[in-house]
Amino acid sequence: MAFLLLCCMENLGLLLFGVIAMLVLPPAAVWLRLRRHGHSGPLPLFPLGNLMEMSKKKSESSTSQLVSSNMVTHDIHSSVFPYFSRWRKTYGNVFIYWLGAEPFLYVADPEFLRRATSGALGKKWGKPNVFKNDRKPMFGRGLVMVEGDDWSRHRHIISPAFSMSNVNNMVSVMEETTQKMLKEWGEQLAMAEHEIVDVESGITKNAAEIIAKTSFGISEDKGKKVFEKLQLMQQLLFKSNRLVGVPFGKLLCAKKSYQAWKLGNEIDELLYAIIESRKGQTSSNTGVSTVDLLGLLLAGNQEKAELERRLTTRELVDECKTFFFGGHETTALALSWTLLLLALHPEWQTALREEVMQVSGGRPLDAGMLSKLTKMGWVWSEVLRLYSPAPNAQRQAREDIQVGEVVIPKGTNMWVDVVGMHHDAALWGDDANEFRPERFGGEEAQGGCKHRMGYLPFGFGGRMCVGRNLSAMEFKVVLSLVLREFSLAVSPAYSHAPRIMLSLRPSSGVQLIIRRIS
Repeated sequence: MAFLLLCCMENLGLLLFGVIAMLVLPPAAVWLRLRRHGHSGPLPLFPLGNLMEMSKKKSESSTSQLVSSNMVTHDIHSSVFPYFSRWRKTYGNVFIYWLGAEPFLYVADPEFLRRATSGALGKKWGKPNVFKNDRKPMFGRGLVMVEGDDWSRHRHIISPAFSMSNVNNMVSVMEETTQKMLKEWGEQLAMAEHEIVDVESGITKNAAEIIAKTSFGISEDKGKKVFEKLQLMQQLLFKSNRLVGVPFGKLLCAKKSYQAWKLGNEIDELLYAIIESRKGQTSSNTGVSTVDLLGLLLAGNQEKAELERRLTTRELVDECKTFFFGGHETTALALSWTLLLLALHPEWQTALREEVMQVSGGRPLDAGMLSKLTKMGWVWSEVLRLYSPAPNAQRQAREDIQVGEVVIPKGTNMWVDVVGMHHDAALWGDDANEFRPERFGGEEAQGGCKHRMGYLPFGFGGRMCVGRNLSAMEFKVVLSLVLREFSLAVSPAYSHAPRIMLSLRPSSGVQLIIRRIS
């Protein structure tokens, strides 16, 4: 009996050693090859890598630097990414760090990024497997996660929904929905003794309703249910520290893993019901649009559709999740930060209001008018620089990649620090942390950035955001209507504390003093 027990323990030990070796040796080999080519970084501690240091609370000084009694500063990199800010000072703009047992090549050098991803090299990068697995309950195998032929097929089906002709037809819906939000703000002011409104809350709900109507053709109530559950999923996956990249991390966080799985299934069921309802409307020829996103996705799912344009039901649901979330998140955050910045800079608030009135004459907006809002376009670009909703980009090498004399081994993860580059004085000048929309009004491309890869508001390479035209259009419609109705000032209740929760967002809303314009 003792002999059998000893054999079992020995076999178990060998199995455990084999599993650990399988998990550790491949990434360790990548790490060693990168170090041989001169890339250093903070030392990892197995099995957590550098997660312990990354999870430390940022110092009180870094938070207090963001807001004083009279001023909000936009120098946010050391606050939202304190660990990267510290490591850059020691290791430079390209170094290695670890998420659990996954080595990442941190990149905040636009020239290195260009050489590693330009031209044919761009096809040698995919999405990191560690994030595909971690974010599966939220995005499944939607466009932001698939790659290769699947990505090309999905993109081919989806792109027409975001053509300029389609986007232009959405203006009236955007205007109608936003007017309802402004009416609610006015009612809040009438009922309250003060004039403070959390504009982020209203802007976010408005953006969700717009994407529900324009891209999915669904009612406010159904859209609200999906939106609320996606918000819960975002908080569950990204609000707290998790063991991303740690071997068996999901088992170690079993409760959260189960909650995410359960919530993901609930979202799937809601979307399945919406899809089936839309199929019924389409088959009965009720006049439902077939050129919005859901209509095009369903067309790709028909048996008569060409094979290269066909989506499985599972793919349909994942694309709906991806675009319902991404379709409102980018625009809502950009608008929330914009209203704050205009409240801080009343001269720009006035300039934009005058431009809107000059272009529209108080008439309902249309696509032709929106294209003439030049200064508003500058503000859009500057807001995406200072407070980019997508604060980073990630890739994984699908094969060895030669960058000069350096070889990036197959399997290497790359983490591109968009916030770091957007606030880099070496790229933007001494006013990198100042709100200066006029920098995008000159003859210099990219707002005067000294490298074309230093400004990445919508990603880079072939995976640029497919919905950027829709976001820009919605931004101009909503902001124009807000400025027609209200003036903005920062409330004493507002605390400037941007944080990363997948996106770059305010920690506790955006409280502004709003007043009707007589």
